Amino acid sequence: MRLSERDRKILWHPFTQEKTASPPIPVIRAEGSWLYGENGKKWLDLVSSWWVNLHGHAYPEIAEAIYKQAMHLEHVIFAGFTHDPAVTLCEKLQEVLPDSLCRFFFSDNGSTAIEVALKMAYQYWWNQGERQKKYFIALEGGYHGDTFGAMSVGARSGFHDPYSGLLFKVLHVPFPDTFAGDDEVSDKEQRDLLELENVLDKYQDKIVGIILEPIVQGASGMRMCRPEFVSQLVQRVREENILVIFDEVMTGFGRTGTLFALEQTGVTPDFLCLSKGITGGFLPLALTVTTEEVYSAFLGEHFSSAFAHGHSYTANPLGCAAGIMSLNILQRPESADARKSIQQALERGLADISKISKKICRVRQQGLIAAFDIDPAAGIDMQKFKLMMMEEGFLIRPLGQSVYLMPPYSTTANEIDAAFDKMRIVIAAS
Repeated sequence: MRLSERDRKILWHPFTQEKTASPPIPVIRAEGSWLYGENGKKWLDLVSSWWVNLHGHAYPEIAEAIYKQAMHLEHVIFAGFTHDPAVTLCEKLQEVLPDSLCRFFFSDNGSTAIEVALKMAYQYWWNQGERQKKYFIALEGGYHGDTFGAMSVGARSGFHDPYSGLLFKVLHVPFPDTFAGDDEVSDKEQRDLLELENVLDKYQDKIVGIILEPIVQGASGMRMCRPEFVSQLVQRVREENILVIFDEVMTGFGRTGTLFALEQTGVTPDFLCLSKGITGGFLPLALTVTTEEVYSAFLGEHFSSAFAHGHSYTANPLGCAAGIMSLNILQRPESADARKSIQQALERGLADISKISKKICRVRQQGLIAAFDIDPAAGIDMQKFKLMMMEEGFLIRPLGQSVYLMPPYSTTANEIDAAFDKMRIVIAAS
């Protein structure tokens, strides 16, 4: 029996209507930027396997680091215990993060890193007797995961409709998404900041914090805003003593052109949520990083003020070992050179495809994330477009009308050029 047939008899896949979906595509191995299937088929992984892979698949040094750690210590309870990989990973991250982000709380995925930040922010005020603070501000179009807190602060979408009665109230303000040639961006930013003022006026001292994806909103279609807007937004809420949560689950570890997107904004959040690329795409791991001030608010003589949250696999040593090696690789000059080459190739590809096809609109790029929309008036079936690209050996995953490329850092400029060439052909033929 083929692997896909065995799968259909027993598995339930994410974000999939199992009744109508095509059989899943078996992947038998991966190397560099390529996924290999049965019968010699292969695909260039232009989405980094859901944005997690940094340096390429089956990267030998990360695999070796995991193997060595597994032969030494595979796991230990993290309540009351510690181990070197966890401490070392956080020490190395502290070296590249702003000084104020100095307390690290482990979990195992991006949604949970968000839940931790939301709970910490709420309890921070609770521990200080500020019980009137009950609301979070979030940006329209934001996506922060699929656990209940993350759904509450995320975009209102069809994904979450069945759970709407269980989600807590969130105050949403607009996101001034922009793109190449957008001459209204300043006006949009001012309108959105005015909407923020309306929220602040109405709820005043009842707001716990604000959560946002800095610069790039991923799941809503790689919507981008200027770093200056994020800076103005944060400076304004800070005036009202509102905590700031940056969701860098997707934007972290070089995706936006700097190691973290926060570097481009000139501001430092009170909470930084990290996951996805933290282990180079090898193992699930997440961190919520916060300040000494927040950490100190949970210290006391009784457990009632402690942060009562945890997971069985908290700070798993294998994941930490992968994270240490991935960060080492990321900081090498050759990795920086590879990222620069990819960024330039994406910029060149976007310029070419936008000139040739009138079906393309809203072209945008931030670092190593490139995106464009296919005009709905063109009548192109996006699912068919995706399948046609797969047939040609390129893995893409459109978000609505938006097509994006976020390749691993092992991808060559020639491979990116080939992807754009093929997209032009497929779009023209559609």
